[in-house]
Amino acid sequence: MERPIDVLNNAKGKRVLIKLKRGPEISGILQAMDLHLNMWLENAEQITDENKVKLGTILIRGDNILYVSPEKGE
Repeated sequence: MERPIDVLNNAKGKRVLIKLKRGPEISGILQAMDLHLNMWLENAEQITDENKVKLGTILIRGDNILYVSPEKGE
């Protein structure tokens, strides 16, 4: 049985979807993470109902994350 942290480790180099506590969703390619769930994403985009905003390379602090999921098809 895989632990949630194992699923995220297997998602490195693949696109993930992150829901932030304050509402927006961020999609990007997971490059690295630590045990605090701080996440480094490449080619990140903020997704809203109206549009997508390209963010580039970003670091998201783990305490701002509501959930993380590998995107469909990954």
